[in-house]
Amino acid sequence: MEEFIVQVENISLNYRFVKSLNLKDWFINMVLRKNQGTRMKVYQALKNVTFNVKKGSVVGVIGENGAGKSTLLRVLAKVYSVDQGSVVINTDSISLLSLAAGFKSDLSGIENIYINGLLLGLSKQQIDEKLNEIIEFSEIGEFIENPIRTYSSGMRSKLAFSIACHVDPELLLIDEVFSVGDARFRKKSSARIKELIRSDRTVIMVSHSDDIIEELCDEVIWLDKGELKAIGETKKILKEYQKYSNR
Repeated sequence: MEEFIVQVENISLNYRFVKSLNLKDWFINMVLRKNQGTRMKVYQALKNVTFNVKKGSVVGVIGENGAGKSTLLRVLAKVYSVDQGSVVINTDSISLLSLAAGFKSDLSGIENIYINGLLLGLSKQQIDEKLNEIIEFSEIGEFIENPIRTYSSGMRSKLAFSIACHVDPELLLIDEVFSVGDARFRKKSSARIKELIRSDRTVIMVSHSDDIIEELCDEVIWLDKGELKAIGETKKILKEYQKYSNR
């Protein structure tokens, strides 16, 4: 019997947000003496998605912008809760490798390493042991003592990547992080990701690069407008996806 590390059944997730009236609508409502309040909008990011992921496999998630790829990873990382369905993750060792890390801008790079490391599941002792390696990999140098608000966007991305890639989880979730920094740093970061992927861990990764997906993934989940379009062997699904995208 196959051992599944991830079991997703019929999940749906809605984003709810308030949309303010534009100037034209506001003026019309004022003239007609209608209520000039705001309107609640609902956007369905995931719709009835079902799949399983085998332990030790590398799974790619593909789809056009707005397909729900990053939302799905955040559901698996337990950042978001679903409105419908069930998500079973058969491990407590999960890490989301994403450049959307939340830094505290008034704190130093070192202080942010500890905050983000703890949020990613590392203990203080583990961060102590990895600290010099994280700093060296990030190439921030002496700026590591400065507040994050003094960093360029490139420096922030390098530090975020360096922190996340030094976590060693059983389930690794990767959200489009193959384009960090300059060409030399991208080469180094790509090699580090591939090193993580090729170890005995389960990986679910989002990438807009079909070449990277084909090189690294055993199978592919294809999302389209929040729905599961297809799932299966990498080359087969990529061929169908490319045909669909170029239609």
